[in-house]
Amino acid sequence: MSLLKVNNLKCHYQTDISTVKAVDGISFEIEEGEILGIVGESGSGKTTVALGIMGLLPENTAITGDIFYREQVISSLPESKMDRFRWKDIAIVFQNGLEVLNPVMKVGVQVTEPMRKHLDISPDKARSKCADLFRTVNLDPKWMDSYPHQLSGGMRQRVLLAMALSCDPKVLILDEVTSALDAFTRKEIRDLLVELQKKNGYTMLMISHDITFVSSVASRVFVMYSGRVVETGPVKDILVSPRHPYTRGLVHSTPDIFVYKDLWGIPGDFPAGDEFKGCPFSPRCTQKIEKCKEAPPDLIPIAGGRNIACHRGGVAGLLEAKNLSYRYRLPDRKYLKAVDNVDLEVGEGEVLAIVGQTGSGKSTLAHILANVMRPESGEVMFMDENVSKCNYGNRLNGVQIVFQDPFSSTSNRFTVLDAIKEPLDINKIGSKEDRLQMVKNALELVHLPGTGNFLSKYCGELSGGQRQRVALARAMVMQPKLLIADEITSALDVSTSANVLRLLKGLQNRRGFAMIYISHDLSMTLKIADRIAVMNHGKIVETGNSHDVMLSPSDEYTKRLVDSRIPV
Repeated sequence: MSLLKVNNLKCHYQTDISTVKAVDGISFEIEEGEILGIVGESGSGKTTVALGIMGLLPENTAITGDIFYREQVISSLPESKMDRFRWKDIAIVFQNGLEVLNPVMKVGVQVTEPMRKHLDISPDKARSKCADLFRTVNLDPKWMDSYPHQLSGGMRQRVLLAMALSCDPKVLILDEVTSALDAFTRKEIRDLLVELQKKNGYTMLMISHDITFVSSVASRVFVMYSGRVVETGPVKDILVSPRHPYTRGLVHSTPDIFVYKDLWGIPGDFPAGDEFKGCPFSPRCTQKIEKCKEAPPDLIPIAGGRNIACHRGGVAGLLEAKNLSYRYRLPDRKYLKAVDNVDLEVGEGEVLAIVGQTGSGKSTLAHILANVMRPESGEVMFMDENVSKCNYGNRLNGVQIVFQDPFSSTSNRFTVLDAIKEPLDINKIGSKEDRLQMVKNALELVHLPGTGNFLSKYCGELSGGQRQRVALARAMVMQPKLLIADEITSALDVSTSANVLRLLKGLQNRRGFAMIYISHDLSMTLKIADRIAVMNHGKIVETGNSHDVMLSPSDEYTKRLVDSRIPV
């Protein structure tokens, strides 16, 4: 039997201008002794859920749905009856002690106040229990006679926790309890909550934008976006294999999960007002389809105890390679197997890095995936069609490749305009004026001028960094859904390499295309990759998220590759 149940809760704030759907139909149950986490960006509706359960929403809120505590409906209770449940059965710990605590009352008095009201005990007994609670939350009772401003942020948070525990509630709602704390204090609070839960069996609803903190305590996680739940599941599964594009964005934006990766948030923001009818995440989504504009998706169950709200069933597959093999014929008539029975998958909007030593087969594999070369066996499917038959390299929103050497991939005899415009000319895309504008737009993307003077320059007049960015603009002018970058920084100096790589990742983040990044430089790869595939002697020997591959490689070759990095 669930201790707390929320059924189709909707909390819409009514303003003079519009209606804000802060919570738009959320349902969940928490079993006794369970810790459930709710995560999401600021503004996703997490705190409104907490306030809705506590009956503390402002008067301009239209509330529908039911909230049950021990099978009793509490959402429709009048204020006088609801007040009996607060503190005694369900208590909340707010995130900002300075705003919540009364600045002119000593903290000890504020902690004893709920006890005296709900437990009907004497002032002396309440103060004695307050001292015990202070010790429970690792706070010296001497601070009971202090005012809130005399305490640190971590101490104030402990006071709020002691206040929440004062009437021995069964359910604790923790709303961003560590958001304003330093890392050391955050860990102390986390350890304290785990200890309290083990000792007293509290049922907890943990609300936070810090997915790492929630995942270290909760057993299940609900991911919220724009008032709706977009994904649910066991916490480890959510972290290792997020299925919704939004969840993936949150996980990939978390430095504690991808410790070596540069920080890149999810571009865009929540839809404003109530006029948006489709999936609320679609304006920011890299894989939206027409259906996403028409109606929000339902939250439906999938395998492994997971639920997801996405018209495409979660992160959609973009490219799949099956059983790829390729041999080079050597001068002595023997064969070198460059690609040996390789299987590979790339999802929409994903960055997959393929790493390995020189000669491991990376570039050959890249050329096969881009349909520059045909495999001896196996097939490459892009958007569920064979790349060799559909030739996605010759159309917009297809597959493009940027080659390793910028000096051989762009002809010295071409002007910048000719080099970038060539694929548009060959494939007869747009009018003459359209092509010129598309070239200028592509140059703007790669931070190069679109002036007549620069367009008329010959590629041989450009520096290595400029020439590689022209090669990148040549690929971007075709607006690819998948970009293959083959060792694009290997011929550049370190400063130019860093600039090109950051530009490339910034483009990928803003435009939402998927990318296969080929490199022998593991350190560089870790800055941008979501997943890494390690290649050795033509085979993929290990695949995993970049954090796992770096910190706990399972294959011996990967271990040697990681250990070969020169220490600083």
